[in-house]
Amino acid sequence: MAYRNPILASPNRLKLGVFGLNVSGGCAMTSAPGTLRIEWDESVRIARAAEAAGIEALVPVARWRGFGGVTNFNHRSFETLTWAAGLGAATERIGIFATVHVPTVHPVRAAKEIATIDHISRGRFALNIVAGWNEPEIRMFGVSQREHDRRYACADEFTTLLKRLWSEERFDFAGDFYNVPGAASEPKPLQHPWPPIMSAGNSPAGRDFAARHADLNFALGPDLETLGATCVEVKRLARERYAREISVFTMGYVVCRDSEREARRYRDYYVKEVGDFTAAHNLIETLIPNSQSALGDQYRAMTENFIAGYSALPLVGTPEQVVDGMLAMARAGFDGLTLSWVDYDEGLGQYRDQLRPLLIQSGLRVE
Repeated sequence: MAYRNPILASPNRLKLGVFGLNVSGGCAMTSAPGTLRIEWDESVRIARAAEAAGIEALVPVARWRGFGGVTNFNHRSFETLTWAAGLGAATERIGIFATVHVPTVHPVRAAKEIATIDHISRGRFALNIVAGWNEPEIRMFGVSQREHDRRYACADEFTTLLKRLWSEERFDFAGDFYNVPGAASEPKPLQHPWPPIMSAGNSPAGRDFAARHADLNFALGPDLETLGATCVEVKRLARERYAREISVFTMGYVVCRDSEREARRYRDYYVKEVGDFTAAHNLIETLIPNSQSALGDQYRAMTENFIAGYSALPLVGTPEQVVDGMLAMARAGFDGLTLSWVDYDEGLGQYRDQLRPLLIQSGLRVE
């Protein structure tokens, strides 16, 4: 039997994923009611609702500690490999990612765990590889953060070893970061030659890693124009340097209401009135040290966008306006989009009842 992941097999022009449902607060740094609590029944309920609505994938955030502030944003989190295994057994059709920080797990263990989850989910698993950016978290594992490009050199070796473990019987591996005599792993994943791989690298080294290894790149940026250029460049790089085709995804946070005024009022409420500016500052300073002085006038806008949806592009307005925003992303060249909300239960209900019919009408979705 041939197994093909839902994220790759989907006939939809714009594939969709639910992002961040394994971490407290999800992607919204706010004290507004309705944010994710991180309880197992909640994860199963949201996963099944996304599956019933025809969404292709669940994409978690790998998080090991919170960011402080009033909410201690993301301080509760389900580890993504075991979370994916549980949801693989609790669902039937939706694709399920795990997000793995390279410095936190040995590739021999990861290869076995991933193959196991692929069997549990009957060929629906996918892997998001992160080279490692959060230095305080990496220190929790007793290792030092490598220099930026060395992180990607290690990730390259990590991924090469994974692929060989998934496709070869027995071999010796000696690299700069890993030494594995008599490497072997059985059973192999159900998906051939291996499950889909996603990477979110946007630096030159990150883009090269994605172009070489990933099936999907996760692009981030301040606006759609910048992101569209990134999308084109990543696809060009994969094609010209490695003779590969790659899909590119981005992120959108959704605030959908009956009127644009009502949607914008709610966004202002949960961001400006009860947003966790301390947590956002801590996250941004971890990602971009000395960011407040370096960014100047742009710092406030970046902080508000992180509070609103983890730096995703805004999809704020009426159902028609939200769908227009998704159409603009597809026209910019994106193959897929991950979605988040303040209240995931409410958001998925709106998607099912209001957005999905309009997306089908627009030609972005066929189901």
